Amino acid sequence: MIDRAAIAEARRHISTAQPDFLRTTPLMRVPGRSLGVDCGEVWLKLEHLQVGGSFKARGMLYRLLANPVPESGVIIASGGNAGIAVAAAAKALGVRCEVFVPEVSPEAKRARLRSLGADVVVTGAAYSEAFEACVARQKATGALQAHAYDQPEVVAGAGTLALEMEEQGGRLPDTVLVSVGGGGLIGGVAAWVESRAHVVALEPERAPTLHAARAAGQPVDVEVGGVAADSLGARRIGAIGWEVSQRHVHDALLLPDDAIRAAQLWLWKELKLAVEPAAALGLAALQTGAYRPQPQETVALILCGANFDPASLA
Repeated sequence: MIDRAAIAEARRHISTAQPDFLRTTPLMRVPGRSLGVDCGEVWLKLEHLQVGGSFKARGMLYRLLANPVPESGVIIASGGNAGIAVAAAAKALGVRCEVFVPEVSPEAKRARLRSLGADVVVTGAAYSEAFEACVARQKATGALQAHAYDQPEVVAGAGTLALEMEEQGGRLPDTVLVSVGGGGLIGGVAAWVESRAHVVALEPERAPTLHAARAAGQPVDVEVGGVAADSLGARRIGAIGWEVSQRHVHDALLLPDDAIRAAQLWLWKELKLAVEPAAALGLAALQTGAYRPQPQETVALILCGANFDPASLA
C-alpha cells in the first residue's frame, strides 16, 4: 500500500541517508491567461531540472537506499529516464549499474547513460522485450533489480514530488495533470494528494496503458508508439499505479501526438523550457480543451523530464 505515510517516510529516509543528491525543483506559478488558458493560475513543477533530467531520480535513489546492493550492483530495464536516474544514483553511491534499453530509446539517452558509467545493453523493439532480457541477466548476476515504475520504493519516491509541491505552494492546487506511462508518477502523486485535489491522468493516444486497463477492468497489454514512446512506452500499467489510480484518479484522457508535439514546442518558444514530449501532455490537455478548468481553478502541470535531443526543438 502506497499512502501519504509511505511517501513521508521516503522523503525522511532520503534526506537522512543522502541529503545532497536530489534537488528541490522550482515551482513556477503563472496566470492562466499567460498560457492562453481560462483559469486562475497554472503551476509548472519543473521536475525536468531534477538530477538525471527527470522525476525518476527520486524513486530510484530510494530503491537503492532502502535495499542492500550486492557487489554485482544494480540492474534495470528502461526507456531511458529510469535508467539514467539509476545510473546517477549508482554513481553517487559508488555501485555498479547495468541498463537494458529498447531499440526505440534515443541515442541521446544512451550516451547519457554511458557518461554516468553504466553498462548499456540495447535489445528488443520495445521496453517489454528489454525488460525480459534484464530479468534473465539479473537471475544470472544476482544484481539488485530496479523497476522503472512498479516497485513500492519507486512509487513512494515519485510521490515526494507532490509533497514538495504542496510545501512550495502552501497548499495543493485544485487539479494536477499527470502524464502516465507505467504509472509510477501518477501512483505517487495520487497517493499523496488522495481526495484533497483532482488528479487527471494523461496518456498519448498511441500509448494508452491506463485507458485500456480502465476499459477492461484490469491491466492489459497494449501496443505503444508515437512521439512519447521512449518515456511513456510501457505496454501495461503497473500494479501499484493501477491500484492507486483506482482509489484516487477518476479521469483519464488521451491526447494525439500532434497536440503533444505542439505543446512541447510552445513550452520552448514561449517559456524557454526544454522538455521531452512526455512532459508536455499537461499543457496539451489545456491547449486542446481535453481538460477544461473552471475560471478560478489552479491547475498544476508536472514537467517530468528533459532527456531528449534539444535539436528536435529547432
